[in-house]
Amino acid sequence: MQPAIETIGLGKSYGGVPVLKAVDLRVPRGEVFALLGPNGSGKTTTVRILCTLLRADHGTARVAGLDVTTQYHAVRRRISLAGQHTALDDRQTGAENLRMMARLAGLSRADAGRRADRLLARFDLTGAADRYVVTYSGGMRRRLDLAAALVAESEVVFLDEPTTGLDPRSRQELWQVVADLAEEGVTVLLTTQYLEEADRLADRIALLDGGRVVAEGTAAELKRRVGDERLLLTMTDPASHAEARRRLGDRVTADEPQRLTLAVATDGSAPQLRRLLDEADPQGRGISRFEVRAATLDDVFLALTGVTHRETETADV
Repeated sequence: MQPAIETIGLGKSYGGVPVLKAVDLRVPRGEVFALLGPNGSGKTTTVRILCTLLRADHGTARVAGLDVTTQYHAVRRRISLAGQHTALDDRQTGAENLRMMARLAGLSRADAGRRADRLLARFDLTGAADRYVVTYSGGMRRRLDLAAALVAESEVVFLDEPTTGLDPRSRQELWQVVADLAEEGVTVLLTTQYLEEADRLADRIALLDGGRVVAEGTAAELKRRVGDERLLLTMTDPASHAEARRRLGDRVTADEPQRLTLAVATDGSAPQLRRLLDEADPQGRGISRFEVRAATLDDVFLALTGVTHRETETADV
């Protein structure tokens, strides 16, 4: 079956500075696919090209089987986009916003009203349907924005950091909407700041770094690439932290001096854990506590990009 999204050798530069360098992606129909990467890795640029809002400098991209450059009008009829910033009219009510979007998508007045009512119910906004959007909370605005993006019942939905700034309850609600879309056969490509979000929602994940895809696979596959488990050490003081860091050397997978913590890959066996603890703290006085945990996408982030995910949560290109 032809993929819902496919790019081959996609490249883009700004002012002579390359942002995308030969990006290859292939997203099957009905899949939730997540793009992760440090700031400036090219996630938003990729989405903008796929949504026909930006032209690539070289390479090809197809969405719903259509070329995004030569068939962009047809592509736009088959996709929806919820960007990082809401695109709502504050001077209209929630219901008026959705009816307007439905009319612009070609629905009759009656069908637009019915579609708006269904989406308001789906996003738990029926009680606020007749309120002006300017009175909505941030979470309500984000839900309404996503509802507006789904008015046209598109084949492919692009969600660019859809839950940024939402409280945990609102984020959970949007996660359920994404899961529902996937069950209905809609293809979803999302970028996100939240590793937990990608881990929970995505069938597959591509990690972008420096404008290239450096890893792709399921969350479990990516975690196995960097080791199944981590031994996390919390040291008693800066001196013991520095000494443990020196002793463990390049086996350290994460180092946060301000928190006095170190992490090292382990197979989880008792003999190896005992050796690592003795090596990091031979006198038995430098480690205040330790724990063994499964590898996370944060570990993948660090191992494959050289930065922790916390360093990337401010902006993107």
